[in-house]
Amino acid sequence: MTNNGDEVAQDESMCDAGESTNAYFDSYSHFGNFPLSFFSSSLITVLKGKIEEIELSIPKVDVIISEWMGYFLLFENMLDSVLYARNKWLVDGGGVLPDKASLFLTAIEDSEYKENKIEFWNSVYGFDMSCIKKKAMMEPLVDTVDPKLITMDISKMSSGDASFTAPFKLVAQRNDYIHALVAYFDVSFTMCHKLLGFSTGPKSRATHWKQTVMYLEDVLTICEGETITGSMSVSYNNKKNPRDVDIKLSYSLDGQHSKISRTQHYKMR
Repeated sequence: MTNNGDEVAQDESMCDAGESTNAYFDSYSHFGNFPLSFFSSSLITVLKGKIEEIELSIPKVDVIISEWMGYFLLFENMLDSVLYARNKWLVDGGGVLPDKASLFLTAIEDSEYKENKIEFWNSVYGFDMSCIKKKAMMEPLVDTVDPKLITMDISKMSSGDASFTAPFKLVAQRNDYIHALVAYFDVSFTMCHKLLGFSTGPKSRATHWKQTVMYLEDVLTICEGETITGSMSVSYNNKKNPRDVDIKLSYSLDGQHSKISRTQHYKMR
């Protein structure tokens, strides 16, 4: 595989795992020199099925490639399938691409959107439907809008590492209001000759992963230099759909205008 002339993998056995419900196996060389349509069936073998159910014609592969990430990095992700393929087929010293993923958290002022999407339940065509507002607050918004929560090393991590509790500390850069916390992620291809990767952050070009917005029950008034501290816990407790995500967000602010300590729960379904 090549990128702008830089060789990533040549004369290697490669596996593309976790894309939807399909798995693909390729054994070829000079991948980056030709469009996919130029390859003959003797160079590429396509196996359709769940990665956990297929069998390869060779015992090991050198590289595993997968676009496994979901919203919030972990919602409806295919990470477990990639780890399964890694444990079963990857040779010692082989690589997983991408191999690093980092989750970040930041805070935003977003009064207009919150008013339109959350507060409008207080009066819907004159009817008080505020009972629905709490339910709406529990579902994080996936939308487009450098404190790092965690970094995952896909080549080394185990399946259980995707559930975690991580502390965070956010320092205000100006006097403002905070309506929500926003999560986004970066991925990296660190085994390439040149460091490659991309970000889904609000300052980067928009991607289909967007960002995940978690609205707070209270509007926080914060002054420059004040800090919000807390922790985020991510778990998978839905037996019917193990790719669903439960988020527990605990945060505290001891500021000049706002003093609060609260825990909120969010569900991604």
